[in-house]
Amino acid sequence: MNKQAGLDANESLRVNWHEHSALRVPQVPVRKGVTSARLTRTSALLREAPALEANRLLAALPPAERDRLAPHLEPVPVVRGAVLAEPRTRWQHVYFPTSSILSMQHLMADGASSEIASVGNEGMLGVSLFMGGNAMPSRAVAQTSGDGYRLKAEILIDEFNRAGVVQQLLLRYAQALLTQIAQTAACNRHHSVAQQLCRWLLMNLDRNSSNELSMTQELIAHTLGVRREGVTQAAGVLQQAGIIRYRRGHITVLERAGLESQVCECYGVVKQELTRLVACGDDVLNRCAPPAAAASTTMVAIDDRVPARK
Repeated sequence: MNKQAGLDANESLRVNWHEHSALRVPQVPVRKGVTSARLTRTSALLREAPALEANRLLAALPPAERDRLAPHLEPVPVVRGAVLAEPRTRWQHVYFPTSSILSMQHLMADGASSEIASVGNEGMLGVSLFMGGNAMPSRAVAQTSGDGYRLKAEILIDEFNRAGVVQQLLLRYAQALLTQIAQTAACNRHHSVAQQLCRWLLMNLDRNSSNELSMTQELIAHTLGVRREGVTQAAGVLQQAGIIRYRRGHITVLERAGLESQVCECYGVVKQELTRLVACGDDVLNRCAPPAAAASTTMVAIDDRVPARK
């Protein structure tokens, strides 16, 4: 193969990646003689795919069902900010994150938005497909960069319609996701920005292999649907207490127990319900007690009564 043929092959691979992927990553023009962007795209495709079991919902499947789906699960790199689905558009794929975190955001008529739920390596994005609605009024975007798998919509629906263990697991996960959506709505209405921030940090820690989180205060405020000033104040108090260390766009959690002592009961309710419905499995589901509401905890003194962003 001559040099030009090799470049043409790489160019074809780069283009096909964008045609084959639903992730809307801005295309970078590749000029003659400049191959770094092309090689970055190619290396992203050729790097080793994560294990299927890195997604806990796939790991909860019996081996026979997981092996049946395995040839159809396509590894995809996810770039922060990529839009996976727009409101009221039919889903072409469902997504199983392994190291990325995906956000479901509700858009208001005035352009404001807030997160109604997030999905990491514990679940999947796209439950509307097997619930019969095919689309949702929310937008799905990548909150963090990472990896995951996607599955064509028709394959998921065929598997769901077998009415076997896959259907049972997906319905239980849908219930866990509805619990998160409902608890998030209650949390946003009744709990302080400081409590919401602690909940958000703990949920992201659960999906992360380290205690480092990459997110600006502006993006956190946008995700929570609150003003940035409230997030700045709450993060400042946590930093002064030695619970987190913050520098622009980067949060290090120094003391997880400190976050757990400050968070509202919403974090525990969502986590326990997910464990009960998904991680327990069919054989012990009936013996897994539903989560009880956690007792209120004493918060670090903070006046974060900043009005919600209009």
